[in-house]
Amino acid sequence: MEAFVTNLTTVLATAVDIFTGIIIGIAVLEAVIKILVFLFSRRKKLNDAKEEIRLGLGMWLALSLEFALAADILRSTIAPTWDEIGKLAAIIALRTILNFFLAKEIEQAKTKKNNIKDESF
Repeated sequence: MEAFVTNLTTVLATAVDIFTGIIIGIAVLEAVIKILVFLFSRRKKLNDAKEEIRLGLGMWLALSLEFALAADILRSTIAPTWDEIGKLAAIIALRTILNFFLAKEIEQAKTKKNNIKDESF
């Protein structure tokens, strides 16, 4: 039974890693398409377009960080050593800090965007 749970957890972690890669791929593809649309249409100002693309990419990347963290946690549940636990703690700390600042930057950009819209009325 223990071998089954270990194998299942490994498969789940790998599936989550694959899904993380898919999310990042979708994010990059969406950003590239938006850049190409901007280059050929030029309906928006350059700074507005860059900010919108960056925010969209940032939100996707924040989501992918959560999935990557979930995969790491799944892997750590399989008979962890103290070394693996220490590495996981470092990974969790780095990803949490990165995600925090990414979310904070996205929120600030949204607030700035809303304030600009309010001022134009």
